[in-house]
Amino acid sequence: MGQSFYVYNSGDLRRKDNTLQFIPCEGEKRDIPIERIGDIYVMSEMTFNTSFISYISQYGIPIHFFNYYNFYTGSFYPKEKLLAGQLLVKQVEHYSDYEKRMVIARKFIEAAADNIYRNLRYYNGRGKDVSAYMKEVDDLRKKIPETSSIQELMGIEGNIRRHYYAAWNVVVDQEIHFEKRVMHPPDNMINSLISFVNSMIYAKVLSEIYHTQLNPTISYLHEPGVRRFSLCLDIAEVFKPLIGDRLIFSLLNRRQITEDSFTKELNFLHLTKDASGLIARELEERLKKTIMHKELGRQVSYQYLMRLEAYKLTKHLIGEKEYEGFKIWW
Repeated sequence: MGQSFYVYNSGDLRRKDNTLQFIPCEGEKRDIPIERIGDIYVMSEMTFNTSFISYISQYGIPIHFFNYYNFYTGSFYPKEKLLAGQLLVKQVEHYSDYEKRMVIARKFIEAAADNIYRNLRYYNGRGKDVSAYMKEVDDLRKKIPETSSIQELMGIEGNIRRHYYAAWNVVVDQEIHFEKRVMHPPDNMINSLISFVNSMIYAKVLSEIYHTQLNPTISYLHEPGVRRFSLCLDIAEVFKPLIGDRLIFSLLNRRQITEDSFTKELNFLHLTKDASGLIARELEERLKKTIMHKELGRQVSYQYLMRLEAYKLTKHLIGEKEYEGFKIWW
């Protein structure tokens, strides 16, 4: 599995013989062996040529783009190599058949809710009294199997997150005054931080789906839409509590991220370059962490868990094994 390559300085990315070269507007050129790259994250103004795009496509390397405000703006998704017409038919069938769609959508939310509850239980056992929020989340997640529509399911998920986010004021050691999740645009430093980290996880999931036979535009919990890889949103729900939220708690409680990490004049919408770079590095380190996988009987990384989730969904679609979303067990 290749490494992620982050570009924070403006410049050119180009092919140089059988490798890649980054030429910054200021500073020295840098050669990057293409065999080491899994995906590329562009956090600045960048120019490419067709030779570069064609070359990275041969190696199946996606590029994810973020704007000045660290908002995810899109991805270059190379031509799929692992095409499977039969699986595509099954994906569409499980979306078109509402009952089959609901089965998968519930599994995503059940796993996400379970992982949210585990996060709260973790901190409750370490001197942070969030027991009241745990009870609310627990009561709500018990209603998930009874849901009969996507709207009802999303309503329960929204209420779970409302109680969960309220508990952040207890979990986080800084005074954050976090009241509700606001996304378009984020209205404070916590919402900006969540949006940035979640978009990174979304991009990571997209990179992993590329290495499977799944089509990333056909989803079950989130409605498939124009100009987005909505299956990534589905799978990201499972991993945001484990990877994203735990990263955010760590960054805030170790005071690696504070109000000074944002541009206050822009209502905390913009992370500084140093802060976004720090978050990216910490995320990469977290994704390298490994656990002993119960079924595989070997150590797997957090990042590889995302690909395994896609494989599990594939098995469900072809009728080999019912899908169960990943749940934290430690």
